[in-house]
Amino acid sequence: MTQKEGTFDALTHEAQTLTQEVVTEVAKVSFRLKTYRLLRKILLGFIFVSVANVLFSYFFYTPKMYRIIRSNRDMVLKYRILQDRVRAAQSKVEEIAHRDENVYRSLFSADPPGGAGFDSYPDSKYAALADDTYAPLMIGTWKQLDALARGIYRESVSFDELQALAFNKERMSAAIPAIWPIDRSKLHNNHIGAFNPRRLHPILHRIAPHNGVDFGCDRGTPVYATGDAVVEIAAATGENGGFGRQILLDHEFGYKTRYAHLNKVLVKVGDRVVRGQKIGEAGSTGRSTAPHLHYEVIHKGTPVNPVNYFNRNMTAEEYDRLMEEMRDTNFEM
Repeated sequence: MTQKEGTFDALTHEAQTLTQEVVTEVAKVSFRLKTYRLLRKILLGFIFVSVANVLFSYFFYTPKMYRIIRSNRDMVLKYRILQDRVRAAQSKVEEIAHRDENVYRSLFSADPPGGAGFDSYPDSKYAALADDTYAPLMIGTWKQLDALARGIYRESVSFDELQALAFNKERMSAAIPAIWPIDRSKLHNNHIGAFNPRRLHPILHRIAPHNGVDFGCDRGTPVYATGDAVVEIAAATGENGGFGRQILLDHEFGYKTRYAHLNKVLVKVGDRVVRGQKIGEAGSTGRSTAPHLHYEVIHKGTPVNPVNYFNRNMTAEEYDRLMEEMRDTNFEM
């Protein structure tokens, strides 16, 4: 083989090798290009489908959306029906509460049930619902339900109290002050010093409440318990805040009675007395200017007008005449 032939073969081999490399590179580039185009088509198709889906969903409801909307409408309707039923139940509870406070409790001279513990819940209780689309409807319904539950519980507590009062009604009837503390025939010229919590003191020239009534009578006039009770105070000596010799009876059920300026105390602390029992004698001890009985009725810690408890054994005419004749007391200094 000549030198020229060898060189030619080498060049031919090199050309073939180069051609093969070029073909391989072209094939690689073609594959990458096809892959890129395919990915681009897939991406564009995905974007198109997404945009089409959004636009379709905006202008048209899918079956799933129809189901969701129908479910929401049903929920709103059920909430509205529930609210109507809660309002009807609340109306019934309010009617029961009205009868409770104005009828049942008046029969037992009982105060309305207390409101402690029945306040509305704070808004923080409903905070979990605040971000919901139907928050006003849901929160409003829950507040109605909570108010109804509180009302029912309040009346349940009141019913238990009334049940206990009814059980004790006979004992309560005997305990409430209901008669005159002295024999009416023993009054001096029907002289009764009036109950006056805003009395202007004739000597001190300032407001000095007169928290009872004064019965002008002779020293030694019998004094009677106006209801069944237990003796809480039986002070047979001393001034005792100006009351002199005095007796304080605890009638339970929120009632107490005071008998002051006595000449004699005939009971002792802890004694149980009954209505009409003689417990002392009228006098003029303590801050007093003449023999008389100072009598108080205290209900739930507050002095009330004792005359309102005399009318059980008085006619309407006698009661009206008594109210007209009452005047500021002149028995006490």
